[in-house]
Amino acid sequence: MTTFTFANPTDLILEIPANAQNQADLQSSSFSNPTSRYQGYINELCLSAVLPWLQEDFTSQAKVWPTTTALPSFWELVNGTAVVVDATRFILVPSETIDLSELRVPQEWVDLPSWAGDYYLAVQVEPDEGYVRIWGYSTHEKLKNQGNYDAGDRTYSLDVTEIINDISLLAVTQELCPQANTRTAISPLPNLPQQQAQNLIARLGKSEVLTPRLAIPFQLWGGLIEHGGWRQSLYQQRLGLPEQWSVLRWLQRGVSQAAENIGWGRLNLQLSFVGGKGVEEAQADSILSRQLAIAGQTYELLVIPQGEPDAPIWRFELRNATVGTAIPGGFKLRLLTEDLQPFPNNEDIATTAVEQLFVEVALEPGESIVWEIEPLPENYDREILKF
Repeated sequence: MTTFTFANPTDLILEIPANAQNQADLQSSSFSNPTSRYQGYINELCLSAVLPWLQEDFTSQAKVWPTTTALPSFWELVNGTAVVVDATRFILVPSETIDLSELRVPQEWVDLPSWAGDYYLAVQVEPDEGYVRIWGYSTHEKLKNQGNYDAGDRTYSLDVTEIINDISLLAVTQELCPQANTRTAISPLPNLPQQQAQNLIARLGKSEVLTPRLAIPFQLWGGLIEHGGWRQSLYQQRLGLPEQWSVLRWLQRGVSQAAENIGWGRLNLQLSFVGGKGVEEAQADSILSRQLAIAGQTYELLVIPQGEPDAPIWRFELRNATVGTAIPGGFKLRLLTEDLQPFPNNEDIATTAVEQLFVEVALEPGESIVWEIEPLPENYDREILKF
């Protein structure tokens, strides 16, 4: 680690790893326009320097939320990155500006319940000099209650005199007061109807709309991108990518790159599944599977077509990936419509340890399903499976 000397001894200076510049350059094809590309570049450099520090000083388990593969779909739309350290969430807010007079945080990281953090780190990125400088931090509570809200660019800001400048206090606070109250309550946004969401994706999916986050009221924008599946759809539309989440296309032509990146694949039929209900009724290569880590164990979510080809019934089945190991009591497998509405017989609950959980559903062509599991799988980001 190279040591840099600056006038302010409370700043934390971290070196950008040598290979991070190349990694960030490789990512440039993951964005629809130069503005988003540069935003992704600065965030990638920031994360490459700050994540190793969090892993070293706080916990080796510190990891990106929801998952590193999802980052471009965030950076295309909003500045900032979330990192989870045990039960605490840090929001890294990078900027290349040399004006360190205030911390400015996009509204999404403050007002979306599933995005909000505990601590917001102000990070100055110096790509040419090869370092980042963490020069202050604030809690969600302070940012929300004492920050200035700017409706023009939808940010909350705090003056440099209002934030904590000594970064060493962060680790001390975490160690001595892990239960410290860092957040203030946020009202959930109203659910968007599916048709409205699809209309917005079509409208904002044009790459010439440079700042989609400012193009519609925040209530609509927040409702759209807080849904992981819609955020991904918007991102893929802006890049001009073909449909990535069509189950029928996966079965005909193979699983898409986007789905493969997060663990979907055709099932290689293993002994553990031989004789499993539903599995013997379907060809092995027509079963889709997704590996999941839940509470320290590996599970497999299967999507199995059943019934007649012109009127298929789709069986969603959850199993422990270890042969002969049960699913613990309390687990739930739930299916929802694309706009997250329940329907009759849409969930299966393990009241005691069971071999499998399953839900069967008949779908019309063009319908979509969102799956949920409790407890939440690691790196869970909502997906819209289209049938």
